[in-house]
Amino acid sequence: MDKWLNRVLYLALIVGLGVGIYMSIFKATGNEAMCLGNGDCAIVTESRFSKINGIAVPHIGLIGNIALLAVLFFESKNSFLRKNGTLLFFALALGGFLFTLWLIYLEIFILQAFCPFCITAQTCMVIVFALAVTRLIKNPNL
Repeated sequence: MDKWLNRVLYLALIVGLGVGIYMSIFKATGNEAMCLGNGDCAIVTESRFSKINGIAVPHIGLIGNIALLAVLFFESKNSFLRKNGTLLFFALALGGFLFTLWLIYLEIFILQAFCPFCITAQTCMVIVFALAVTRLIKNPNL
């Protein structure tokens, strides 16, 4: 696979992972000083939409980024992932993208609050999804 594609994927996933860790700490501590910009972080992280079945949204992002990183990293080291990694990566990225679209909708139309860290994580997931589509198109083995 193209080196630049993988490098950009790693970068976007690591940034997303970092934001997920940061927002998990913010949610756990409620430290308003951690929110940069407009201060809407608390509105977003304390809303009724900030947990799904008791799991905080930043934790879901962490799990998703870790899963995507694991598939990407082990793709060349595991026979199952060598064969199915591109499709599995796409499926995970698609799930993350659809979840991201839902979160963007909530921020814009329901909460009317914009957390700069959430927007960063959402941007990373959109990039990951776009590159996952690119990988899928470029993979002649499917």
